Amino acid sequence: MPLISIVGAGRVGSTTAFMLAMKDLADIMLVDIVEKVPQGEAMDIMHAAASGFSANVEGSNDFSKMAGSDIVINTAGMARRPGMDRLDLLNRNIQIVRSVAASIKKHAPDAIIIQVSNPMDALNYAMRKAGGFQREQVIGMGGMLDSQRFSLFLAQELNRNYSGQKAGESVVRPADVKAMVIGEHGESQVPLFSQSFLKGECVAGMLDKRQMQKLVGMTREAGSEIIALKGATFFAPAIAITSMVENVLGDRKDVMPCSICLENEYGQDGLSIGVPARLCREGLDEVVDLDINDEERSMFDMSARKMKNVIEEVGL
Repeated sequence: MPLISIVGAGRVGSTTAFMLAMKDLADIMLVDIVEKVPQGEAMDIMHAAASGFSANVEGSNDFSKMAGSDIVINTAGMARRPGMDRLDLLNRNIQIVRSVAASIKKHAPDAIIIQVSNPMDALNYAMRKAGGFQREQVIGMGGMLDSQRFSLFLAQELNRNYSGQKAGESVVRPADVKAMVIGEHGESQVPLFSQSFLKGECVAGMLDKRQMQKLVGMTREAGSEIIALKGATFFAPAIAITSMVENVLGDRKDVMPCSICLENEYGQDGLSIGVPARLCREGLDEVVDLDINDEERSMFDMSARKMKNVIEEVGL
């Protein structure tokens, strides 16, 4: 069975470990600098093994236990707090990412790395630079989570448009909507109405301008809203990470939005940002060139400029 190491046994890391174990995708090694925490989380998850999974879950404070990992998921970092901009986190978390990159380089140099902690795009770029990894190895989770949220909000709005439904009945389920969000995993993210579909039909023709503007705002603000309410997001991020893992281990090559260190794709270079990509056993298979409209392209370029400015400001 493959081995997946998760750095950081907090709520995102432990929830992801639980989901991966329940799906029997791989053996799991939870690694954290806080003593007893990864061991306790691993023990708690293993107590569910009688439900039918055969994956082995262990916890450790020893980073050498990552040796032989097929995938390393980095969730380590200071959590975003209410009222804190994602970019405020960068200087606090960049040193953590550099330390994690050094450990991965030493103990699991060939692993595919999924960067999760925020600000994710900048830290994904820092992870690659710090470890000297191939760009195919380092993939950021963000667009998958944003797209899940966008799918939900689209389904809810489309249900409001459906006049024939009974009170309280949902005609459109979130799973019926295949949405796409690119750009920064943050305030300048770009929900793509032109590339989002309800059972194969583009949603752009189903909504007016006012509805689209409302949905863009809801999608961009969703993470901040949850943090204000409960302090952190972890269930939906864990699902997004699990989808990426399934694509890598299964060599599936589905199109999914991920943060990639670009090399002139979408006219951008020298940054990591969310774009449609296919994932395979080697990590990144290819960046997919979608035919987005001029307004979406302009919004993406603005998001990319923001990320470049951040990278330059901190000297990455």
